[in-house]
Amino acid sequence: MQLPESATDFDLGGLTTEDVARLAAASLPFVVIVPVGSVEPHGPHLPLETDTIISVAASRRAAAELAPRGVAARVAPAVAYGVTEFARGFAGVAGVPPEVLTPFLAAVVRAYLDGGARHVCLVNNHLEPAHDAAVRAAIAAAPAGAASVACPLTRRWARTLSAEFKSGACHAGSYETSIVLAARPELVRDVARASLPAVPISLSEGIKAGQSTFAEMGMTRAYAGAPAEASAVEGHEQLERLAAMIIVEISEALGVG
Repeated sequence: MQLPESATDFDLGGLTTEDVARLAAASLPFVVIVPVGSVEPHGPHLPLETDTIISVAASRRAAAELAPRGVAARVAPAVAYGVTEFARGFAGVAGVPPEVLTPFLAAVVRAYLDGGARHVCLVNNHLEPAHDAAVRAAIAAAPAGAASVACPLTRRWARTLSAEFKSGACHAGSYETSIVLAARPELVRDVARASLPAVPISLSEGIKAGQSTFAEMGMTRAYAGAPAEASAVEGHEQLERLAAMIIVEISEALGVG
């Protein structure tokens, strides 16, 4: 499904309060999808908001594909700040600690549930382990089936993504660059991207080795992987798989097929 990622037909933020009230009162389950990202460096070719762009684009696709399945899903305004300790030392990084992020997201989830949503799904594509843990902790107090997290760090979903993603050398490499080329191509510095050499540094291996920053891992320009190999075609493929992840997490929580 080639959905233009600039399309806002399923965005919650453009609705009125009466629009939302009608969705909540309708017979179809009303689901709010909350994209979560970060503000951190993604090489010399991608914007600081890359993780948020990925979450928003995947969430919009999922919402569009949930509609014919009888689920009224809407994409909430994104939460663009996350735990970004690995990027410290680079210009432009702006993070929040876990003890700030978790209660903030928990309050957002609670607010949408109190406002009539049957389910809230947090979609996270900032893959720093402490950030992922903080996002997951935000739904701990929600009633059973009322909230979920969709994140490709889970082995179940990681294995559906590209070979580069599975290698761990995927921060602003071909995987993420392809998705931004598909979703927001005007934000990619394409001349810079095409000239970048591959950096075969696996973040997952670095984390296992106890390294806690990009600098310690040798990512001197804040990227790993092969951005020069990226394409919009690959980006659409990966977005479709991320959308499938969101759809399954929501469907399983709701108990619908």
